[in-house]
Amino acid sequence: MIDTHAHLNHSDFADDLPGAVARARAAGVNTIVNVGYDLASSRDALQLAEEFDGLYATIGLHPHSALEYSDDLLRELQRLMACPGVVAVGETGLDYYRDLAPRDAQRVAFRGLAQAAVAANLPLVVHNRDAHADTLEILAEIVPPEVPVIMHCFSGDQEFARECRERDYYLGVTGPISYPKNQLLRDIVAVYPGKRLLLETDCPWLAPQSHRGRRNEPSYLPEIAVCVAEVRGEPLPRIEEQTVENTRRVFRLPPEGDA
Repeated sequence: MIDTHAHLNHSDFADDLPGAVARARAAGVNTIVNVGYDLASSRDALQLAEEFDGLYATIGLHPHSALEYSDDLLRELQRLMACPGVVAVGETGLDYYRDLAPRDAQRVAFRGLAQAAVAANLPLVVHNRDAHADTLEILAEIVPPEVPVIMHCFSGDQEFARECRERDYYLGVTGPISYPKNQLLRDIVAVYPGKRLLLETDCPWLAPQSHRGRRNEPSYLPEIAVCVAEVRGEPLPRIEEQTVENTRRVFRLPPEGDA
């Protein structure tokens, strides 16, 4: 399996990184995409991609850090986007739930990173929380259909899911699909096109139900796959095969063993 959105570049893994990678591989998770959320974490993700086989990087700026955005920062991020091992731009987007940066600043940073993804011909990993309308508007304005969009840690409603489906966006499915009260997400995943589903942990956050309250890690990805299989009424091996195929397509990853 492939964890399409992890943060092994986060300080929570500083003392346990080789162990986390080893446990992931023991659980059948041989490929991990580590996602940048500011300049330092993007550099760290790139460093991990150089150090560990099967690890890849994205280059991004989280909406919480939107005030850090500048022309100089964007140029440095774009320089990193051209490095080997980088498979996407993001995460970037809008977060109107926590509002840790002014919304105007979030929109400026999101537009800048989206334009950079288009220029680099890389997929765009989108963080969207309670900002559905503005997120869709900016994506429609900047990102052409041929550039893949990944709705990371999907948390929207049915209407938002329908719009994402019409645009052929990918949905990142995380641990909350296993939470007893999250029937809405299960209903959405049950009918979303299988060729547009991705599995992700978003570790160290959002551990699935059996590990809830503890630090999340890529080795817990199989529990998410089991939940997806259950809600879709499909065999687990089919979900594993389909999501790996989807991931290799969207990130243009080589077949396993050819990296």
